[in-house]
Amino acid sequence: MTTAIWWIRRDLRLTDNQALAAALAHADQVVPVFVLDPKLLHSQSVGEKRLAFLLGGLHALATDIAARGGCLIVRSGEPAQVLARLCQECAAVAIYAERDVSPYATARDVAVKEAVMAPLILTEGVAIRTPAAIVKKDDAPYTVFTPYSRRWRARPPMQRSDILPAPRTLKLDIRIDGEAIPPQPSLPQIEAFPPSEAEAKARLDHFSQGAQAPIYVYAEDRNRPEMEGTSQLSPYLRFGMISSRTAAVAAYTAVESAPTAAARASADAWLNELIWRDFYLSILHHFPYVREGSFRRQYDAIDWQNDETLYAAWCAGQTGYPFIDAAMRQLATLGWMHNRARMAVASFLVKDLLIDWRWGERWFMQMLIDGDPAANNGGWQWSAGTGTDAAPYFRIFNPTAQGQKFDPDGVYVRRWAPELRTVPDKYIHEPWRMARSEQLCAGCIIGQDYPAPIVDHAQARERALAAYKATRG
Repeated sequence: MTTAIWWIRRDLRLTDNQALAAALAHADQVVPVFVLDPKLLHSQSVGEKRLAFLLGGLHALATDIAARGGCLIVRSGEPAQVLARLCQECAAVAIYAERDVSPYATARDVAVKEAVMAPLILTEGVAIRTPAAIVKKDDAPYTVFTPYSRRWRARPPMQRSDILPAPRTLKLDIRIDGEAIPPQPSLPQIEAFPPSEAEAKARLDHFSQGAQAPIYVYAEDRNRPEMEGTSQLSPYLRFGMISSRTAAVAAYTAVESAPTAAARASADAWLNELIWRDFYLSILHHFPYVREGSFRRQYDAIDWQNDETLYAAWCAGQTGYPFIDAAMRQLATLGWMHNRARMAVASFLVKDLLIDWRWGERWFMQMLIDGDPAANNGGWQWSAGTGTDAAPYFRIFNPTAQGQKFDPDGVYVRRWAPELRTVPDKYIHEPWRMARSEQLCAGCIIGQDYPAPIVDHAQARERALAAYKATRG
């Protein structure tokens, strides 16, 4: 019997797994393996919440594989060395894995190809449409989203028939030893985001199926962080507990089945977010230097203030701006944050505090369970005005107005900043405007129970504009 290795990286699923399907098509049996890579586990970007989510996903995947007669092999070490030994043990004819685009993933794959006798065969699956597939007529990459999305949408839609079924059996006729999967820590975000392929599928079905599905009001609800208006699938897409292609098929199906024009537009808006995900993967693939610096390199010369005291206040959700603080506390608790809130807190750090966007990018990677090198970098550079937008340096969100517009009743603020729960609605986003008597009545003394604003937004805005204009010459 011939044996192939299915090297699992960020594809913790059995359904619509192109690497697994290719391995099964070219070998009689498959050895599923996950390598606990110390360079990733101990990098400055790792966070306990995302690691806990990953470990939970591995336990769930191991159960799914065992139900099909197989065994998930987990080993620790440098991937090239681990896979070289494993290939010898099982006489593997090939290693199959999904292609990834980060600089580290690319270098890792080169090292494996050099160290292992069996060929490393990379399939697609991380992106819906690969970076190589969506390029200009001269094969140059797109650097602006709108033309990229037009080219992306010009390709034929994916169909349900494109989704690869999970294999019926993964039985192994050889014994391969592995390590026990480390136990999954008990953390709050695991209750909010149970890690498994089954949970990912259930969430997608709930979000996208039926005439009353949330996807049909997504365009209206997605900016309200106090509402369950988004799919909350990002952690599952990050680790491939559901394929991006499966998500795209659900979006296309919802668009076609929409009961009204408004519902169709809402479903299409969610598809657009999936396209943004592909776009940022493409940017990272074609311009890997963005992991270290600005896409628009002139902005690397910005005179950042990088005040560590202000940065610590931002991290802790103690800025004195309720919408910002609520979002940062949600992040600290769940390892997840609503996208509208992500944009607001990023703008505040970079434009109001004039702190290098890379500080925020690193903090997000350390805290988010859905922390993804491409999407996180793209989002931060969009907010910082250093990315692919044509002239974005003057986009500066007002932290008070963001709360007033997207959390008008203060529900989100009161949930995550409970010291403000008795503050009247008219002050919920500007509690410093309360008179002393009103603060006493609300049981919230500014500067004591809740901080005063750490920066004046109007003055900070002018300072940011001056710093960016100076860099632009």
